[in-house]
Amino acid sequence: MGDEHLRDQGSLAALFVFSVVASVQFAYYWLDQKKKGSVDDEKQNQLLAEIKGLLKEAKLLSQPATFAQAAKLKRLAASKEKELTKCQKIQHKDYALYSRLMLITKGDFYVGTLQELRKPMLRLG
Repeated sequence: MGDEHLRDQGSLAALFVFSVVASVQFAYYWLDQKKKGSVDDEKQNQLLAEIKGLLKEAKLLSQPATFAQAAKLKRLAASKEKELTKCQKIQHKDYALYSRLMLITKGDFYVGTLQELRKPMLRLG
């Protein structure tokens, strides 16, 4: 009778752990997808479009009479490229920090869960 009760308890614990692990994995996947489709991507796409437009317009102004205007547009495009690089670095740092935090959280959870799962099995043996 006692062995059956421990086995049933172990089965319920395993089912609970599986559901929690699946929930953590789903949450990790959902947050990762949400992070990828962030507002920063829209800003970066807008900056890229502006840079391309400025460079295209500067290329059209290649006559000696419009050299100063073309140079001004090229400088503006260069400043936009610096802004884009800065934005990408910030996003990369945020994503790296976020990934590390999720990895540590998952690792701690799994280690704790494995220790809890071993307790009923040690009692059986």
